[in-house]
Amino acid sequence: MLSFLQDPIQNNPNDVRGEIDLNTQSLWQKIDSWLDGFIKNLPNIVIGIVLFILLIFIARWLGSFIKRKLKQRNRSNFGEILGSFTKWIIILLGFFFCLTIVAPSLSFGDLIAGMGVSSVAIGFAFQDILQNWLAGILILTRQPFRIGDEIEINGMKGRVDRIETRATIITTYDGIDIVVPNNDIYTNAVKVITAHDHIRSQYDIGLGYDQPYDEAVKVLRETLESIEGIAQDKPIDILNWDQADSWLTIRVRWWTDSKRGNVVKTFSEVIAKTQHAMDDAGIDLPFPTQVQVRDAHDVKEAQKRKDRKEAQIIKDHEKNENEKPKQDKAKDEYTTKSVDKVSTNQALDKEDRE
Repeated sequence: MLSFLQDPIQNNPNDVRGEIDLNTQSLWQKIDSWLDGFIKNLPNIVIGIVLFILLIFIARWLGSFIKRKLKQRNRSNFGEILGSFTKWIIILLGFFFCLTIVAPSLSFGDLIAGMGVSSVAIGFAFQDILQNWLAGILILTRQPFRIGDEIEINGMKGRVDRIETRATIITTYDGIDIVVPNNDIYTNAVKVITAHDHIRSQYDIGLGYDQPYDEAVKVLRETLESIEGIAQDKPIDILNWDQADSWLTIRVRWWTDSKRGNVVKTFSEVIAKTQHAMDDAGIDLPFPTQVQVRDAHDVKEAQKRKDRKEAQIIKDHEKNENEKPKQDKAKDEYTTKSVDKVSTNQALDKEDRE
């Protein structure tokens, strides 16, 4: 731009200092040279534009091809990310290549080097976004869990609904969506609940010490084997687990389908059916017994309170006995007065009648 302004002035020998005096002939010559250069370079421009459009179509087709192939392998999320990434890489490299065709003075290596310097600045500016994006790529590549798996991360438990480039969407058991950044998932411990087909559950039952142990174990095993949700090809364990104050703790363990719905339903049936089976067999399942002792450290004080309470009871009884004759006397007087009043009224009525 500076040379564009200086050339018309320097080529004008009649230029007067302090006055605006442009040589229009030189300006037109400059424009003419540009037009000549554009016309001369027009074939390169046309070839570059056509080649860039062709590369765009190739990039789109290749991205769609990758998405389709990975979708056939049940990895549609990874196919979308990899297909989109491949498409934009081809478009970017194709743009640089076509730019070198349009402007031969530019070097493809210089453009790549400039892009590298720019990528460093972009990386610092969008560090968190790039971390989540790379973590999403690694999650989709290594597949520690898949769409539909039930996982637990940082106390959040639910079913994996989607795996995106920035975050993973988890739907909790009560129907709430949680957006978890991929970097948090990749750098923290994740519990994959449905990693295997079956999962083991357990429940503790208290058996009274005076109850028939062998019969109770037999009843428990037969009950668990009759429940539909329990896997019969997996072992059912009935173990002596603890000797409590009032009962023997028996722990029963079984295997069910790892889906939470099946686990919860089966657990509920185990509690209900074992209780009913033990009741039908006449086996007691004792409740916790608590004995509350008050003032055990001061027997004398407790005895004094007891004596005071008994003395108060005796006093109240004597008082009631003393007040009883007075109440009876008042009652008799009231009855006599009532009888006299009735006789007087009868007499008056008789006189009136006469």
